[in-house]
Formats: sequence, structure tokens, C-alpha cells
Amino acid sequence: MTSTPHTPTAAATAASPGPSTGATGATTTAATTGSTGGTRFGYARVSTADQSLDAQLATLREVGCARLWSEHASGADRERPELAAMLEYLRPGDALVVTKLDRLARSVAHLVELVSVLQERGIDLIVISQNIDTTTPAGRLLFHVIAAVGEFERDLIRERTKEGLKSAADQGRKGGRPVVCGAEKTEAAQRLIASGMSVSAAANQLGVSRRTLHRHLSEAGSR
Repeated sequence: MTSTPHTPTAAATAASPGPSTGATGATTTAATTGSTGGTRFGYARVSTADQSLDAQLATLREVGCARLWSEHASGADRERPELAAMLEYLRPGDALVVTKLDRLARSVAHLVELVSVLQERGIDLIVISQNIDTTTPAGRLLFHVIAAVGEFERDLIRERTKEGLKSAADQGRKGGRPVVCGAEKTEAAQRLIASGMSVSAAANQLGVSRRTLHRHLSEAGSR
């Protein structure tokens, strides 16, 4: 793949202080091209403000990343503005470089999602400490394996859901939210109201809302 010229975004061009400050943002370094001819770009992340990005940034510079994006964000955070800016900046043939997989993805599902996006856009992934490099045949195989694992996981979830619904149906139960006010409670409410209790008092005693009980009473009366 050949890399097309980059058109820097506002997020990508807003340079931050050097790594010794621990600040986040994008910084520029001397560029190294990958084996496919694209340019390497690095991403670094730490979870808390008191953790240092220095080691990750130094490693990314050592492997020749042309530009670095970094931020403080916990592994569970869905919003990562610097990662989003980096993904917007990358072009086909470029390589996204991280020191470890957990710096990039917050979960297996998130990794599958990111790998799918990178693969569709023709962007390579290099993970330094785990020797993952999708510019190589073995590395490209990893893309397919991760995608296959994601599809396998989705198939398992669908299959378990179907099995659970079937098992519930066999036992006379339906899927979905449990019934709050069934026939037994409705009949009990009718007896309470017939004895002189108000609908509100009956609903309170049976542990349902007045609106729900009123609806079920209306449905029972129309049958």
C-alpha cells in the first residue's frame, strides 16, 4: 500500500509540550516509514494524571514515529479525543504504533472494533512489546484472527440468547421484562377495590404503580 499525503486536522497540529511535562496532545518527531512504505504514528496512554507518559513516548520515538498522540484516560473511557484525532489523521498505508495492546483498546470487543476499522482503511498496527506487526504476513494473519474471534463471540452471544429464550418458552416463560402486574395481582386488586379500598391504596399494597394497576384492571374488565 502507498500512503497518500496527509491533511492535518486541528487536533493533530495542536502540538503540546514535550514528554517531560507529561502533557497530552500531538507531537512531531523524525519519521520512519514502515515496510509497506507508509509512515509510523504513535499513540500513548496512561490512566491517571499522576502517571507518566515519558517511557511510552520515548519508545515510540525510538521506533521512528513521525507524530505522537498521547492522553490521560482510563482503560474504561469510551471518549478518547486524541485517539479519535489520530484515527482521523491516518491514511491508507500508515501504521498505528503502540507499546502494548492495552494502551490502545479497553476490551477485547473494543480491540475487535478498532482492528476492523484499521483493516477496512488499510492502516497497519504495530505493538512493540508483543511483537505484533501487521506489515508482515504473520501480523496480517492476526487481523483475520482477531476479526474471526469477534465474529465467534457475536455468534456465541446470539446462540446463547436463542437457547435461553427457547428454554424459557419450554418452561412456559416468555423473554423480555418480567410481568409487574399479572392476573393474580389483578384479581387481588379487584377484591380489594370491591371491599371499598381505593385504586391507589390497592396499588400501594400490591407493590405496583397506580397507572399500571389501572391499565390491568381496564384490560381485565374488557375481557
